[in-house]
Amino acid sequence: MTTTLILMRHAKAVDRLEAEDDFQRGLTPRGRSDAGDVADALAELGLTVDIALVSPAWRTRQTFDQLVPQLGAPRLDDPMVLYHASTDMLERASREVLGPSRTLLLVGHNPGIGGFAHKLAQRCDASRQLPMGYPTATACVFGLADADLLQPRFVTCINPKA
Repeated sequence: MTTTLILMRHAKAVDRLEAEDDFQRGLTPRGRSDAGDVADALAELGLTVDIALVSPAWRTRQTFDQLVPQLGAPRLDDPMVLYHASTDMLERASREVLGPSRTLLLVGHNPGIGGFAHKLAQRCDASRQLPMGYPTATACVFGLADADLLQPRFVTCINPKA
């Protein structure tokens, strides 16, 4: 059985000076457009999401909101530990909810989310398929046989800026 894991960095957010604090930074118009483009690309792959782990920051929640119309009505979990979580924290959070024949969407922040994507890409010799730095709104899709993060299969990387 194959599980699908989608790792997405939040879309372009307003500058830190334009928000009350980092947690409250929302998306720019370009960010909303980029997130919509990613949603379209994921839908073209025929993906629907069962579970979404989303940082509770405003920009990640807004990114997720742009995806939902295309990707179904996943169960949402937005624990505070995902806010600026490390690569290892994101991997642990994913392991806790991964299961056979599920699609998990994880929307987070750099450097953690990009680090997690690059770590999985290294495991399947697909590092060259990922953009440097993991730009905003980038989403990578991995297939996981038996929900095993140790042996991922690279499916695609969607970078609306490419």
